Amino acid sequence: MTKIKLCGLSRNCDIDAVNKLKPDFIGFVFWQKSSRFVTKEKAYELKSLLDPDIKAVGVFVDEKPETVAELLNLGIIDMAQLHGTENEEYVKNLKKLSDKPVIKAFRIRTKYDITDAQKSSADYVLLDSGAGTGTVFDWDLLQNIQRPYFLAGGLDACNAQTAVKSLEPYAVDVSSGIETNKVKDKAKMTAFVVAVRNAEIK
Repeated sequence: MTKIKLCGLSRNCDIDAVNKLKPDFIGFVFWQKSSRFVTKEKAYELKSLLDPDIKAVGVFVDEKPETVAELLNLGIIDMAQLHGTENEEYVKNLKKLSDKPVIKAFRIRTKYDITDAQKSSADYVLLDSGAGTGTVFDWDLLQNIQRPYFLAGGLDACNAQTAVKSLEPYAVDVSSGIETNKVKDKAKMTAFVVAVRNAEIK
């Protein structure tokens, strides 16, 4: 069954919503340039309210590995998602500092980007059109990928079923597709989760 990640949560009411919807993962964004940015302190507060069965993923862009590892080792997040220019050396260094899972994001524009994703030593890869652009990339490029992946980029309740049925990704990751005026919308969150789960029904 395709797993679900609802990313960019920043308010207590967002946590209330996901505790009812029970996605597999949620995301906290620690990149200060993002409208969804949360501080370490706010993430700690939100994590304390989160259903323990839901994994919290911290999203970082070219952050110091020591800073990422600290949040992992303190239990503020359960996994780290690297969304910048972090290379293999960075991933390996982070994995020495913490034993928690690492997701490396790749911007998919050509088949060569898929090759790079295949070689990554991260525990998981996330395939996106860019750094939170909210647009869909060419899914035909995914035909030959040989490892499980998080699918991101332009997903919403309208195209989620098509994505799940045609690509069978390990997980789908959504942020802007569940927002209204750049804040999480409970109705859109619910519609997305229902769409993904309905896609699994034969």
